[in-house]
Amino acid sequence: MKPFDVYPLIDITPIKAEGYKLWDDQGNEYFDLYGGHAVISIGHNHPHYLMRIKEQLEKISFYSNSVQIPIQKELATLLGKLSGYEDYDLFLCSSGAEANENALKLASFETNKAGFISFKGAFHGRTSGAVALTDNPKIIAPFNAAHQAHILPMDLGVVEEVLKRKDIAGIIIEGIQGVAGIQVPGDGFLLGLQTLAKQYGAKLILDEVQSGYGRTGKFFAHQWVEGLKPDLITVAKGMGNGFPIGGVLISPDIPAKHGMLGTTFGGNHLACVAAMAVLEVMDSEELTENAHHLGLKLTDRLKAMEGVTQVRGRGLMIGLDLEGEAAPIRSALIKDFRIFTGNAANKHTIRILPPLNISASALDYFVESFEKALVLNKVV
Repeated sequence: MKPFDVYPLIDITPIKAEGYKLWDDQGNEYFDLYGGHAVISIGHNHPHYLMRIKEQLEKISFYSNSVQIPIQKELATLLGKLSGYEDYDLFLCSSGAEANENALKLASFETNKAGFISFKGAFHGRTSGAVALTDNPKIIAPFNAAHQAHILPMDLGVVEEVLKRKDIAGIIIEGIQGVAGIQVPGDGFLLGLQTLAKQYGAKLILDEVQSGYGRTGKFFAHQWVEGLKPDLITVAKGMGNGFPIGGVLISPDIPAKHGMLGTTFGGNHLACVAAMAVLEVMDSEELTENAHHLGLKLTDRLKAMEGVTQVRGRGLMIGLDLEGEAAPIRSALIKDFRIFTGNAANKHTIRILPPLNISASALDYFVESFEKALVLNKVV
């Protein structure tokens, strides 16, 4: 047997990691400015994170949701406190796609409707309903296409026309679109969606899988918009710093009923302690504030660079567009300067998604290396 070959892989084999650094099997050191798709929030192998997981391993690592698991309540309490959503409930699962599936299901249960709206450029996952609402026909199988999914432009008039059909259970939108190249929806658009959702009896779902957990300089990206409070918020990626965990934050207006949702692995002891450790480090090291301040400085420097046509994002969730295609620059950053960065749906875009505890000096090295890579590849 061999792995099912669905991933285009870089010819590098990391075997060790610490903070914002990786080392491969040849002993080469790399700076990680991508965090494995924005997963590494508090840095690779943070000592507090390792300690918490090791301590839990010596007690109990897993039991299903058929017994009392007190650490779930501890996690919900701390997440509510740090995120500002103390009155919401938390459903735990194992991934971002699973979180989105459960949010969609809750909205459908609550409204007794089946249709959903998402937006051009959206990426919500690769499972049944989540992929149907993802703007990429190549990954939507005929089975997925049977869902009542409406992928619309970010135009409130168009959204309202679909809502008038009265068969829409919910609207799902990313706090900042990640795969699309770090596209930030306008404040007025998000507030308009909230108004329309309430007017037509639909639920507003904020997909914060990539943009949440302090990455943008607020706990959630949508919290940059005053007055915006979604019915459902989905989280994963940075939530576990590499340990598989996801969740749905659920408005108190949506009642729980036994059996309406369920999962075998979600909320297990190890996953919860990993998520607790992430929140504890974020709080004690003020990583959300660090992301905000470092992001402002980095964005200003990138905007001033020749060969860069646009810089988007907030905090340490940054997308930059180049005059030429980004692939040669990303290759040069890996091969010549040993820096990981991310791609995007747009071939001219590079994504920057480093651990939130990255140092200012590491970002200085990235900027200097990026400038050199642009010159070497004759972009400037």
